[in-house]
Amino acid sequence: MALLAEELVEEWLNRQGYFTIRGIKLGVHEIDLLAVRLGQSGVECRHIEVQASVRPVSYITPLPIATQRRTGRAAGSAKERSDDELREGIGEWVKKKFDHPPKTKLRTQLRHGDWTRELVVHVVRHERELELIRDAGIKVHRLADIVRELKHGDFVIEGAAGANLVDLVSMDLRPEPDA
Repeated sequence: MALLAEELVEEWLNRQGYFTIRGIKLGVHEIDLLAVRLGQSGVECRHIEVQASVRPVSYITPLPIATQRRTGRAAGSAKERSDDELREGIGEWVKKKFDHPPKTKLRTQLRHGDWTRELVVHVVRHERELELIRDAGIKVHRLADIVRELKHGDFVIEGAAGANLVDLVSMDLRPEPDA
């Protein structure tokens, strides 16, 4: 589902006039989406990560490494976390997802200046984690809002490479009544 969600987000960005690069590989690391456009106030640059689960079983961010070592819990442990554990895990996740040196270097090579940090999510298990992700300076978008905007929004571009997927997602799949 993650790749389909990335394609929908890319279509959303393209329709807004952004040029995008999706699925950038940097060794074992990846950037989901980079988007750039010339806006009214200059060049706008966005780094977007997509986490789209239909049935999430745990947290978005891993358990902090120190807590894993101290408690023996796994990185993806679903056991309830304190706010301190969440903040520490989010900090490590932000460093890995957005501030990893090769990622920073690539963004700088593509365009000097500020890049937004954004996360697209579908269903999450722990809303508190999203609040703390926002507090860490990450703009959070809901996939459902993006799909709704794709269905009804007014865009610069009518459709791009992901238009067929948007059409499929927008279909009314209820059976037609017998005539």
